[in-house]
Amino acid sequence: MIAAEVVYRARAYDTPDDPFTTGAGFRYGDDLGLVVSDDGVIVDRGPYADVAAIRPGAPVLDLRDGILLPGLVDTHVHFPQVRVIGALGMPLLEWLDRCALPEEQHLASPDYAATIAYEFVASLIAAGTTTSLVFGSHFAPAVDLLFAEAERYGLRVTSGLVVSDRMLPEPLLTTPERAYAEALDLAQHWHGRGRLRYAVTPRFSLSASDPVLAACASVLAEVDGACFTSHVNENQAEVATVAGQFPDRAHYVDTYDHHGLLGPVSVLAHDVHPTDAELAVLAARATAVAYCPTSNSALGSGLFPLRRHLEAGVRVALGSDVGAGTGFSIFKEGLQAYFLQHLLGAEGMPLTAAHLLHLSTSAGAAALGLADTVGDLSVGKQFDAVLVRPPAGTALDIGLRHADSPEGALGKVFALAGDADVAEVWVGGDQIASGGFVRPVSRRAPAGRRTPAG
Repeated sequence: MIAAEVVYRARAYDTPDDPFTTGAGFRYGDDLGLVVSDDGVIVDRGPYADVAAIRPGAPVLDLRDGILLPGLVDTHVHFPQVRVIGALGMPLLEWLDRCALPEEQHLASPDYAATIAYEFVASLIAAGTTTSLVFGSHFAPAVDLLFAEAERYGLRVTSGLVVSDRMLPEPLLTTPERAYAEALDLAQHWHGRGRLRYAVTPRFSLSASDPVLAACASVLAEVDGACFTSHVNENQAEVATVAGQFPDRAHYVDTYDHHGLLGPVSVLAHDVHPTDAELAVLAARATAVAYCPTSNSALGSGLFPLRRHLEAGVRVALGSDVGAGTGFSIFKEGLQAYFLQHLLGAEGMPLTAAHLLHLSTSAGAAALGLADTVGDLSVGKQFDAVLVRPPAGTALDIGLRHADSPEGALGKVFALAGDADVAEVWVGGDQIASGGFVRPVSRRAPAGRRTPAG
């Protein structure tokens, strides 16, 4: 036995195999033992009795009063929009003008940006989101503060400077030269530092001209392993405007592809109104799409064609969007996706509990190029995990106690879980939340309920 190993005893679910492509369901252990090394890697997995028997002196954390899941992955979430969540009743462009863009200008103040960075990171942790692709700020100092706060709490965050040179309020605009210089400076400081990575981030082609997109391509070429993210095909008025701005491009997706911005670690958000030609390009580039069901609904953007994406070979994961959505909960996004796909009838994709867990975890990890690191609870992966343990007497508590099958229990998690039910959160073996309290990362003995190892 290695002294630093810890055994986690749990009822656990994950989806190491894609249920959309393999037909596999979830993997479940009702008394599972996960052995985690001091550096946060899962080094053994099996029935608890078996893994504990060969580690008679190892500390054991008994988590069976809840359900253990891989850490949730959010592939599209806006840092500056924490305080505008819930502004309902407007389509995209009106909502941007009235709600999002005025708030985003406030992040020019470093003091204000620091407060928002704390609120944003704390909200991710409270929702059980351990890995995220974050749409940053138009202000480089604010992006610095976001990275610093994410590092302080140990989250896996990929983010970057948002750049635009038209169609937005003047304080949010930049030039191609400044966009390049500031992005490169941020990337050189933060990219590859611990659990942080840089994402080249034009807001969308609506507000980013060809020269700005070319500057983005230069940054992407110079920063090894950098990601790319932006928006596409969210709203029909937006799509029509972009077509007029880029008459020489085949379609909206081509505004990015023309500059070589699409690849296996690129994620485009929304894509509610794609053409078949666009789906073919996304599949050819292995570019993923962030499906944001609550935002699409709240803004009236449309019903996401999940079946068309999957049949075209386009990878899809979930995003909360946040400002235009209804919160940080990926559980809520999964439930909304389930509802909306049913409403599409024959054009929709019927979703099971296994599909929802996959979209919330392993699909997101794959979209961000992290499938070898996180996304499920397999040996060799980092121990990123959330424990769902609802307060006594709540609907989820009652439902889980009376669930008639593992699938039924997992379905109830997606139907009923919210932030209050996320009891504990780990990233890379570091516990960063317990009992509703978040805390900065430090090397410490794992917290939890200990039981004898026998």
